[in-house]
Amino acid sequence: IIEEFAPRFAPNSECLYVGDTTEKDLVKNVNKLRALGFEITLHDKMPDVVLYAEDKDWLYFIESVTSVGPMEPKRIKEIKEMTTGVTAGKIYVTAFLDFKTFKKFSESLAWETDVWIADMPDHMIHLNGDKFLGPRV
Repeated sequence: IIEEFAPRFAPNSECLYVGDTTEKDLVKNVNKLRALGFEITLHDKMPDVVLYAEDKDWLYFIESVTSVGPMEPKRIKEIKEMTTGVTAGKIYVTAFLDFKTFKKFSESLAWETDVWIADMPDHMIHLNGDKFLGPRV
């Protein structure tokens, strides 16, 4: 996600948070998250990766399907509750290792989210909507 997704789809973004199931908070820029209006909560509620593109004022919330699961409607609701004070645009992405894994989870993905598949790193799938990668108003 950091090495392949970010340079392609979130260029010049800053990594504000990276967590995983074993090491918990690998990167956490609490000051910047709070400055953006993000309510810091327990590790298990945080997305796997949070990127911030200051030039666009976009926050990317990325879940690696191998850890917690995809961006399902329930997950979107949890993130929205943590970010009620955030004015930056919010982008929700589920990252998959391969297309086979994507197909297994495709029915549970929330509308108005994006999908990135690591073994096809130059492409994304947008689930409905009137525009491609970008925050919802």
